[in-house]
Amino acid sequence: MKNDHKKLEWWQLSLFGVGCIIGTGYFLGSSIAIEKSGPSFILAFILAGFGTIIVFSALAKLTADHPEQGSFRTYSRQAFGPWAGFCSGWVYWSSEMLIMGSQLTALGLFSKFWFPNIPLWIIATVFAAIGLVIILMGVQQVERMENLFGIMKFAAIVMFIILAVLALLGLLDRGDHSVSVSSSLDLFPNGLRGIWGALIYAFFAFGGIEVMGLMASDLKNPKEAPKSGTLMLLTLTILYVLSFILVLFLVPWTDISADESPFLTALNSYDLSWVSHFFNAILIIAGFSTLVASLYAVTFMLVTMSEEGDAPSFFSKKGKLNIPLPAFGLTILMMGVSILLAFLLPETLFEYVTTAAGLMLLYAWVFILISYRKLMELSLVEHIMTWIGCVLIFLGISGTLLDQISRPGFFVSLLFLSVIGGASYVMHKKKGGI
Repeated sequence: MKNDHKKLEWWQLSLFGVGCIIGTGYFLGSSIAIEKSGPSFILAFILAGFGTIIVFSALAKLTADHPEQGSFRTYSRQAFGPWAGFCSGWVYWSSEMLIMGSQLTALGLFSKFWFPNIPLWIIATVFAAIGLVIILMGVQQVERMENLFGIMKFAAIVMFIILAVLALLGLLDRGDHSVSVSSSLDLFPNGLRGIWGALIYAFFAFGGIEVMGLMASDLKNPKEAPKSGTLMLLTLTILYVLSFILVLFLVPWTDISADESPFLTALNSYDLSWVSHFFNAILIIAGFSTLVASLYAVTFMLVTMSEEGDAPSFFSKKGKLNIPLPAFGLTILMMGVSILLAFLLPETLFEYVTTAAGLMLLYAWVFILISYRKLMELSLVEHIMTWIGCVLIFLGISGTLLDQISRPGFFVSLLFLSVIGGASYVMHKKKGGI
């Protein structure tokens, strides 16, 4: 990871955030939310978007007040002591490692649309190798790639909205297909339990704001950190909700399957032979973009943890090309583990690991909110918003217990928390206190 990064303008960080956030959680994972809650999944995305804006606002204000390379992990340490910095850092690192596993699996499955005869593990290995090469090229190249992919993914959402409107106006040939929304009139077919269980998948569609936090210390003017994300997240939430509303107008929600993007399902009855190839390409771009962001985040986080004593010191040692070889080596090792899991569990890994990764990410978000309350002088409104954010995150976490498919991910996340918490206790007790 060459240290060639130049100072960022606020709009560059916004564009970087678009690249990190829009991923398979939106393009594919939303299908799971629809299956669980029916049309009310739109409310789940509104709530998740609102909660995400609250979390980013807290992180951005912390950055504006006191920029730190370690971002939220350093703020946790400052707020509650070394144990909090240790736990928040390793919780986030674990989350990103799990996300990488799910992205590699998804990339392999998407690529099989064009290359059905190539084994999944080979496809995953190729994507992993390309991602690692990009990270080695330096932070500036990561930023450029995320910016480019962010524009492409944003354009894909806009394109779907345009096509959906044209379809509703009868300007697209739909053959024997007719637009019907009668099955969508029951907004809560699975009751509040359905929307509760879908909330975690809605939150996952907004994951990536933490990587923006890691980059925010490189802003030319850290005071512009709040501006870089709040408007962008509000715009994304509106586009997400609008695109989902159009999906419900184009196809009954009961026709949507977790195995296919809801946007492809909504358009595949129309005479658009290129649509399946286009959205498959977008899915691959979205997954690969999230993979690279995760690679950057886990390597950068491990180096900063090593520098502050929350990881072995040798992880921060750098070679001739200014590359932290030990940290990069651990990332490669964990990528290998992810590929092995993808090979062993190709059909079930995506949803299980996605659930666990999303939960670990939300635990890191909780650290951001409670650190914000501890370190900043808040107004009454800011206090209320922080509590609302915590409640929404708690609902997302607890909702996984309602479904037998997502429940294993919850217990996997608790296992990670237990191991990290135990390691923190032992480590800091040896140092003379927590």
